[in-house]
Amino acid sequence: MTSTDLHLPEGATANDRYVVDIDPASAGWTHSSLRVVALSPGGTHVFTAGDSEWIVLPLQGGCTVQIETASSEQYEFQLLGRDSVFAKASDFAYVPRDARVQIASGAGGRFALAGAKCERRLPARYGPAPEVPVEQRGSGNCARQVRGFAAADSFDCDRLIAVEVITPGGNWSSYPPHKHDEHRPGEESALEEIYYFEIDGPNGLGYQRVFPSREGGSDVLAEVRSGDAVLVPDGWHGPSIAQPGHDMYYLNVMAGPGATREWRICFHPDHVESTGGYR
Repeated sequence: MTSTDLHLPEGATANDRYVVDIDPASAGWTHSSLRVVALSPGGTHVFTAGDSEWIVLPLQGGCTVQIETASSEQYEFQLLGRDSVFAKASDFAYVPRDARVQIASGAGGRFALAGAKCERRLPARYGPAPEVPVEQRGSGNCARQVRGFAAADSFDCDRLIAVEVITPGGNWSSYPPHKHDEHRPGEESALEEIYYFEIDGPNGLGYQRVFPSREGGSDVLAEVRSGDAVLVPDGWHGPSIAQPGHDMYYLNVMAGPGATREWRICFHPDHVESTGGYR
């Protein structure tokens, strides 16, 4: 892929249903998807899960999620949501594959649909906000907050792994550079990854680096703003850099072909000695 393919500015994938619409076909890979739907007050959105599992995650506002599964079971989850991604972790809803879904919001809002092609059909479930693991990762100007709402070890999915990261203005995150593009049992898992960004405050921006782990691999340095996405099909990625005075949010969506759902990464050897990894 070229750098143009990897950096998707706000609006680049928008259509009449979604303000962000990234699927395996458009990304040129096999598993990971991300959609963002914007609803006006009183608005509704209907979609079918198809061969993917999904998490409905409020970015701003709350909603009702109605799910009808392939076996005609019906569920309704009230998501309280949040004022913005910078406010706190949100509750969320898990949607199994082959289901029909309706999202309705009385006050309106924006809602992320993080998805992954999968094989197993797991139960529809509600994820309470107080149960989202929140980790303070790194230190000094590499400190950031990680909300592991659908991390591999915190919430059961078939393929999907998804977390949120808040990087304080002026800090680096997704650092030291790391990769997960090879299947090496016990050491590294092969995962396609999407970064979706929002920047706090007007005129805020950040930077995202992806560089090759192999000849001809992914290579991009992108200036990112609210609504942008960066695709990471392979390669070392990091740092993610927040402009001073503007906190940076990103949603990471990952999935891959491995027999087990796990997040195993390899740090870039040139940076391990000076950083000690995620310390």
